[in-house]
Amino acid sequence: MTATGNYLGGLRTQVTHLQSGNTLVTDAPTDNQGQGQAFSPTDLLAVSLATCAVTTMALEAKRQGFDPTGLSWTILKKMAPAPRRVAGVDVVIGWEGGAPAGADVAKLKEAALHCPVARSLHPDLVQDIQFAF
Repeated sequence: MTATGNYLGGLRTQVTHLQSGNTLVTDAPTDNQGQGQAFSPTDLLAVSLATCAVTTMALEAKRQGFDPTGLSWTILKKMAPAPRRVAGVDVVIGWEGGAPAGADVAKLKEAALHCPVARSLHPDLVQDIQFAF
């Protein structure tokens, strides 16, 4: 088991990661009767894609002997109205100072584009992952 959770009321949940004890609260977005005071479940889907892409990219950077510190990203989640679902996620990954000299950038990008979350999402969900380095 990975996590446990509780419904807190008011369209809010709390999840506890069992291994670390860290907690996360979700809230329904304001366009769906929530208060928008925390990540929504669909926000977490978009965040999962971006963080998985960057994590696998960082693993590849470490395999190449480079420190992946300085990677950063922005995320834009796009919702479809009916049926309500995530239609697309735009991710832009940057690297402060650019990729290190000698890095195999093609392998870094390939790792990001084929991370486990990217491979797990339905093909109808448009994944637009760009690299700004």
